[in-house]
Amino acid sequence: MMIRRYNSLFLIGFMMVVSRPSSLAQQAVPPENKAERGIALAHKGRCKEAIPLLRSAMGRVTDKQAKFQASMLLARCAMSLDQAQPAVEALLLLNREFPNDPEVLYTTAHFYSELASRASQQLAAAAPNSAQAQKLEAEALESQGDWEKAATQYRKILAQDPTQGEIHFRLGRILLSRTPPDTENAKKEFEEELKINPGNASAEFMLGETARQAGQWDQAVDHFSRAVKLDEGFAEAYLALGISLNAAGKFPDAVRPLEQYVKMQPGDPAGHYQLATAFARTGRRAEADREIALQHETAKTSRTQEP
Repeated sequence: MMIRRYNSLFLIGFMMVVSRPSSLAQQAVPPENKAERGIALAHKGRCKEAIPLLRSAMGRVTDKQAKFQASMLLARCAMSLDQAQPAVEALLLLNREFPNDPEVLYTTAHFYSELASRASQQLAAAAPNSAQAQKLEAEALESQGDWEKAATQYRKILAQDPTQGEIHFRLGRILLSRTPPDTENAKKEFEEELKINPGNASAEFMLGETARQAGQWDQAVDHFSRAVKLDEGFAEAYLALGISLNAAGKFPDAVRPLEQYVKMQPGDPAGHYQLATAFARTGRRAEADREIALQHETAKTSRTQEP
């Protein structure tokens, strides 16, 4: 028994040693060769065979044209076989390596739209009565400008689950889109949203906007201040906070949020104008002049970029 066991272990070890060179040889295939083979297979419509080769080669190929072809064909093959992960990997690489390329941008827009469509169909088939499926339907109606049907759908969701997040917020936006805006009921919706989700920075921002438009500066400042605390990357809230503080005559307090805004959005003339105003009213003349110059410069750039 011991001799037989020893021989078995020896045989296994021998087989591993014998098999290793072929495995190493396979791994040693240059990525350019894998890419070339994968590209050829993809062009013949043999996507199932091409995908592993293209996926392995696309990030390692040094030739830019080969990398472009391998990645583009991987995205197309993966989409044709409904394999989302390699498709997204290829799109991410294309956008990183070839930013602003028209073909890359077109393919990205087309394939992401297709992935979204497939996911929505899968959701409708798997859980047609779920809040998520109903919310997707309501969002589609909202994007089409069918506000009343969208609002009806959102209210159905709340009837099933009054604690569902974001629904009151969306209803509030719909109410503000009416002509004239139903501001009071919109405010109630945003307040209801915050009862469900106190961390909703967008609801705080919208309450701040309704207060700002009504000239209620202190209320606006309170809401915008909470919005930037909840979401430190909320650029528009920093600008709105600075504008409200300037309007309330609290110029020293306006400087910090406006400095943050122009740091985040240096190309927006409105930010530089508001910051220049805050600097000028606090006696910081040189800094105000600098911001006025930046306002003129960014405004000129914005005009030249207009279609």
